[in-house]
Amino acid sequence: MPQSIPQHFVEQWDDTVKLLSQQRESRLEAACTDKGTITGESFTHNQLGALEDTPANTQRHGDTTWSDAAHATRVALMQDFFQALPVDRADVPKLLANPATTTYPTSLRAAWNRRKDKILFAALLGSVQFKDGSSVALPAGQKIAAGGTGFTKAKIIQAKKLFRANETDGIEDGEELYITYNSEMLEDILSDTQLTSADFMAGKMLQDGAVGGKWMGCTWIPYEGILNVSGTYSTAMWCKSGLVKGTGFVEGTAGIRKDKKNTMQVDMAGSFSALRAEEKKIVQISFV
Repeated sequence: MPQSIPQHFVEQWDDTVKLLSQQRESRLEAACTDKGTITGESFTHNQLGALEDTPANTQRHGDTTWSDAAHATRVALMQDFFQALPVDRADVPKLLANPATTTYPTSLRAAWNRRKDKILFAALLGSVQFKDGSSVALPAGQKIAAGGTGFTKAKIIQAKKLFRANETDGIEDGEELYITYNSEMLEDILSDTQLTSADFMAGKMLQDGAVGGKWMGCTWIPYEGILNVSGTYSTAMWCKSGLVKGTGFVEGTAGIRKDKKNTMQVDMAGSFSALRAEEKKIVQISFV
C-alpha cells in the first residue's frame, strides 16, 4: 500500500525583498563637470569666446587697438523632485523583511539616479538658455543624421572628425570624450564586421559581449534612455567639460505619518539641474 505524503511540512517564507531588474546607479553623473552644491533657484555658466589670432605690430609707438572679447552667460534652472513609499503600520509585524529599512531606500535611490541621467542627457541634445532670455539649440553642424542606416563605423569616424576640427577631441588639451550606447547600438556594433575585427577583439569587446570601456578615444557608457523619436534613435558623444551639473540638495527620510494611521513613510527628495556648456563639445549621432 503506497504511503501518504506527510502534511506537517512547514513553509519557509522569504526573508528578503528582491529588486526587479533596473538601472540603479547614475551612468552619466561621472561624465560631466560638477558645479557643486547650488544655493538658489538656478546656476550660471560664464563663457569667453576665442580671440582673433594676435595681430602684427606694424607701428612703433602707435595707438592701442583693442580686440573684442565675446562674453556669454548660460543659465540652468534647478528642478525639484520628491518620491515617497508607504508601509502600513499593521503590516510591519507581519513581515520578516521590512522593506522600509531595506529595499525601499535602495529603490528610491535608484529612481533618483535615473532621474538625474534623464536631465543630463536632455541637456546634451536640448536647448540651453542664456541670461538675456535667448536660447540656442544644438546646431545642425553638430548632428549626424540617421540617413536610413544603423549605428556604423562611418558615423563614429564622422563624429571624431568634428571633435578634431573643433579642437575638442582631447588629443592636445586633455579633454575626456564619452558616448552613450544602448542595446540597438550594441546589436549594430556586434554585427558590423568592420567593428569586430581582430584589432577590436584585442579590446575584449567580442569576448565580453559589451562595448563598455574606452575605445576610439571615447569612454562608452551603457544607457537605455537615449532619445527615441518614432524609431529613430539619437545618442550623444561629448566632452566632459561640455556638460555641467549642479545639485541643490539630496535628502532621504523615514518616519511615522500620524495623519495616515501611523503608516511608515520612506521618501527621497532632491534638487538638480544641468546645462550644455558649449555646442562644439557635443555631437548628436542618429540611427535607425
